[in-house]
Amino acid sequence: MSDNLKGKTCLVTGSTSGHGLAVAEALHSMGADIIIHGPTREACDAIRDRFPSRGRALACDFSSRKEIARAAEEFLSWKCPLHVLVNNAGMVNRRRRMTADGIEETFAVNYLAMFQFTLLLLPRLIESAPARIVNVGSDAHMIASIDPDDIDGSKKRYSFAKAYGRSKLGVAYFTQELARRLDGTGVTVNAVDPGPMATDIAKKPGLIPRIADAIIQLTFPAPARAARTAIHLASSPDVSGVSGKYFRFMKMKEPKLSSGADFHSRLWEISASLTGADYRG
Repeated sequence: MSDNLKGKTCLVTGSTSGHGLAVAEALHSMGADIIIHGPTREACDAIRDRFPSRGRALACDFSSRKEIARAAEEFLSWKCPLHVLVNNAGMVNRRRRMTADGIEETFAVNYLAMFQFTLLLLPRLIESAPARIVNVGSDAHMIASIDPDDIDGSKKRYSFAKAYGRSKLGVAYFTQELARRLDGTGVTVNAVDPGPMATDIAKKPGLIPRIADAIIQLTFPAPARAARTAIHLASSPDVSGVSGKYFRFMKMKEPKLSSGADFHSRLWEISASLTGADYRG
């Protein structure tokens, strides 16, 4: 790969395995200084040898609002620039789980954590401009909607597919609204659906998850292949200045905003209230 990211600092959340690790390794090979993120220090330490130079680690449990604030403060204390933020961290639970903050965990980790962490790092991204934000979404957003009176779906009967889709619908709305607010700052933000891939997302206890994991590993492409679109958005001069868009398999497409085309600002205000993070533009 080229070294077009030499001298640039890139932070990839959820980069201790799967898609995030593939993205981080690719950006590192392009010359970037990489900041990896994992849920624990042990998870980060396990892959540190993949980044023998130009690498740092940031451990944070993205299910905790307090932890996210602490991690953002830790990063900002390093006084380094931030040219690329890839918001990749994600998960899904087969059964409903609530965070210590009282939020359904899939929605908290996949969407609200992205909202909070990004906004806390925005001043550094703007200082470092031109800079890019890449939000990992999913076409699963098309099967879900968000009720403003039940934003995380905790009042409804739990469905892991709907929970995952709801969280990714939040990502689609967030990407468009953040792009609007960042207009003129030199910071772009786009969303990407990497498509199906052979990751560890289904590695859970129980027979059904084990069967699902075996099928995933046998039939889906490796993370390095699935990561191509996110890598493109993070590094290619071809998308310089492109913002507020949604990509899948290297092509731009329109997300399906099933909660309404005018829902952006309302979801933003609810998310700001729940996370304590905001950006007015």
